Amino acid sequence: MKTPDELCQKLGYQFKDESLLAMAITHRSFSANNNERIEFLGDSLLNMIIAEALYKRFPNLREGELSRIRALLVSGKTLAELANEFNLGVFLRLGAGEKNTGGHRRNSTLADAVEALIGAIYLESGFDVCRERVLSWFEARIAVLNPESSHKDAKTRLQEFLQARKLPLPDYQLLDTEGADHQQTFIVSCSVSLLKSTISASGSSRRKAEQAAAEKVLIALKDTE
Repeated sequence: MKTPDELCQKLGYQFKDESLLAMAITHRSFSANNNERIEFLGDSLLNMIIAEALYKRFPNLREGELSRIRALLVSGKTLAELANEFNLGVFLRLGAGEKNTGGHRRNSTLADAVEALIGAIYLESGFDVCRERVLSWFEARIAVLNPESSHKDAKTRLQEFLQARKLPLPDYQLLDTEGADHQQTFIVSCSVSLLKSTISASGSSRRKAEQAAAEKVLIALKDTE
């Protein structure tokens, strides 16, 4: 059985008040004392933190472009991807009905829980610690942002990067599949001619694992420029 400490390790933050952590991962189907209010707080904090990060990173972008990029970063899809990186679904406290219908894999439930965790960290340790944790979670995604193509996914951006340099397309290989059939984790490698070693990543589907691997390759390529 998964323990709170395992989740804290994945988050990079150790909760002193376990009741606060418990609230953040409790769905309304489980208890009246759930994460809805704290998720509301976390949503506002996330928007503020990401807005500030984008404002500093792109000093020449207009308000509309900054808003568009922020919307992509704080979208339910991105937050659910982040939740899967934390393996958050296995820690969620769900009512029997919600659990039986796959609530621990539902994007909206996962995204809400990430926002609730942000709110919980803020309540326990204040804004500076909260901002540091959020930025560490989003660091890789922010590092590879390109305002010209921020609406495109990582695989598309990597393909265009290589095509612009007339280089071979990336090679994705499925390395392993772990877990039960209803909750598998896929491990995929991505290799490109510009890098000496392959890069691997995991995800709750092969497509998501490939996207995560492409994102890592883009970061590695950025470091070589």
